Amino acid sequence: MNKKFISFIVQKYLKFDKTQPFISISFILAFLGIMTGVGVLIIAMSIMNGMDKEFEKKLTIMNYPLTIYAKFDGAITDEFIHKLEKKYPSLKFSPYIQTSAILKKNQMNGVILYGVDFEKEKKINSILAKAIEVKKEDKINKFDIIIGKRLFDSMFINRNQKIIMIFSTADPYGVEVAPRMKKVKVINYFHSGLNAYDKGIAYMPLEGLKIILREKYISGVHIYSETPFKDIEKLKKELPFGVGIIGWWQQNGNFFAALKMEKKALFLVLLLIIVVASLNIIGSLLMMIMNRRKEIALMMSLGASKKEIKAIFFRLGLVVGLLGILAGISLGGIGIWALKTFDFISLPADVYGTTKVPTDLSFIDFISIIIGAFVIVILSSIYPAKKASEVDILQTLRFE
Repeated sequence: MNKKFISFIVQKYLKFDKTQPFISISFILAFLGIMTGVGVLIIAMSIMNGMDKEFEKKLTIMNYPLTIYAKFDGAITDEFIHKLEKKYPSLKFSPYIQTSAILKKNQMNGVILYGVDFEKEKKINSILAKAIEVKKEDKINKFDIIIGKRLFDSMFINRNQKIIMIFSTADPYGVEVAPRMKKVKVINYFHSGLNAYDKGIAYMPLEGLKIILREKYISGVHIYSETPFKDIEKLKKELPFGVGIIGWWQQNGNFFAALKMEKKALFLVLLLIIVVASLNIIGSLLMMIMNRRKEIALMMSLGASKKEIKAIFFRLGLVVGLLGILAGISLGGIGIWALKTFDFISLPADVYGTTKVPTDLSFIDFISIIIGAFVIVILSSIYPAKKASEVDILQTLRFE
């Protein structure tokens, strides 16, 4: 094929034709459609990834990367924990006791109460670590607690105020039983940004909760790991009978499965914008072929092959599509930069966990968008190119 000839004709046909303005306008609309589709898809996927990462970050902290739990009392011993700490120095361990309780002030609210070693827990929970940062003279006592901000505000509690905590454990009083109660001091609150955690979780020293519950055994161990997906398999081999282990992703499996499905659906829906834009390419090329049948027949009579004619119109569609994709990438990049730089949208923190729209475009999503758009452009250019090469030379030159 004569590449110079093909390039010359493509450049000629890409120029704005004043005698046939509608065809050129159709090409411009196709270009704008593909640019918009690619740009919007990049921005949307970036926002979806950003939201996923934000939720993942908060859920990882509050649910912990890995959690070892006892299936019955006494299953987890101090010797077992020391063994794990010695064998896996890269991991951070924090034993805990878990129970349910009710906080009573002017109103009552139920919470899941964790008894933890604050020194160990703050190394693996950055949200709780901020709440633990109190003055040195304000030493944390055995019966001090830290609750979530949502609960702190809804109960109108002040720092260092004492309230009554009612436990599910009952004590006998003569012929009756009554719930176990203890007056505790709220020294601070934590703020995770997630409503369910800020209203339903509280922490107190492990030693104090053991005394209140008269409990000798721990409920489980919170574990911080940089590579939880790998470490969970290693730790499973170390677990004795009656002990289980769970990862943060397993605790929120349905939630992340829903997010993943939503992301796929959004990708397919927005990809339809590019499909619709590609129809403009098909229509524009077919109109150009109909208006330039004489030129096509003349080029073929002068020696141009069917492959060259096919290459001309295929390249026309490809050029318009690729220019649209490149412009869409630029549009998407500008959109992501604008969202990061300027506060266009303010989100409710108690719903989304953040007030600013998070963005994070993954390499896989970016490549998927480019490949998807490129395939659509190629497919939309094949049929018109094939029709152009099938122009009947004799009939066209005789009657047109």
